[in-house]
Amino acid sequence: MTKILVIDDEPSIINLVSAYLKPEGYEVFTAADGNAGLKAARAFKPDLIILDLMLPGMDGIELLSRLRRESDVYVIMLTARTDETDKIVGLSVGADDYVIKPFSPRELVARVKAALRRLKTGAGSGAERSMLSFRRVHIDVGAHTVMLDESPIELTSIEFELLKALAENRGRVLSREQLLEKVWGSEYFGEIRVVDVHLGHVRQKLGDESLIATVRGVGYRFEDEPL
Repeated sequence: MTKILVIDDEPSIINLVSAYLKPEGYEVFTAADGNAGLKAARAFKPDLIILDLMLPGMDGIELLSRLRRESDVYVIMLTARTDETDKIVGLSVGADDYVIKPFSPRELVARVKAALRRLKTGAGSGAERSMLSFRRVHIDVGAHTVMLDESPIELTSIEFELLKALAENRGRVLSREQLLEKVWGSEYFGEIRVVDVHLGHVRQKLGDESLIATVRGVGYRFEDEPL
């Protein structure tokens, strides 16, 4: 059974989300503060986490920052804030998606279903090559690993799929909308800037921004030379 952890300090939110998730067949765990949420994430090993940004004790940002040191579990962040900075901070520390309160529980369930479906089946479609090899970057699609100049690069599942999508289309510019559809799926209807934030992480981990070029006003292009 797929396990989902809901971390929120509002009982009404926990009850509402649980009431919509459980009939879908998910096993739902809950926590009401940051410290309990981190312990629950470590103990239950959920497939997906719904995390409130504002929590007593340890807030959602700190919890997520700690969690990302040991897990790449898919995280949907809940936030009552509409300030753009708060959204970007949440994404920058490792959230995969976010939903603004007040939200439609049906929309949240749809996001959960779409995310779990992508995690289960993979974001790509059609036949995939097992290896994508370039002068510096080597991507083993089957093993889900990336090497840069013979050194392993640790990427989250979202980061890996973004890099793979660009590498598969080496030399072509992919727009943010195209990357959203390839990685998050056609059902995604959230913030388009998640692409920028996650690709920023990929560039940082690769240590060479020239490998992924920004084409202003258009999108991104993978620049490494093929073997």
